[in-house]
Amino acid sequence: MLKIELQPIGTMNIQLGDTIDVGEGPKGTRLVADVLAVRLTGERITAELATNDAADWLTVSDNGKLGSLDVRLTLKTDDDAFIYVEYGGRMDMEAGLIAVAPTFQTGDPKYSWLNRIQAVAAGSVNLETGILIYSLYEAVVIAE
Repeated sequence: MLKIELQPIGTMNIQLGDTIDVGEGPKGTRLVADVLAVRLTGERITAELATNDAADWLTVSDNGKLGSLDVRLTLKTDDDAFIYVEYGGRMDMEAGLIAVAPTFQTGDPKYSWLNRIQAVAAGSVNLETGILIYSLYEAVVIAE
């Protein structure tokens, strides 16, 4: 039997910017929000948004209750390592609750552990202020 154990990575605070409503397409209504700021803090990593090309591409279901996320950004650690982050997930549009599964890419040896993990995160967003907070975890597969 296999199970997953969650080990904390840290907290990720995100400030979203303006949202562009692209309109309704074949998958639903597409919204694009700039990611203005990110701060990731944990015992093994401290990082901030490194570039201004981060965005959240959100597709909202026909009934407006479900959001499907596609997010990409680059972080820079407090010791100058770059880490590319991408994640997809689901959002309860009525409650503002989010579940995502981030993956990471970096060439820095100190943070190479990120290349090997699957992360998961539980988040909440305030759509009025654009403040998004995630609790980020490493999903460790355990064989029993």
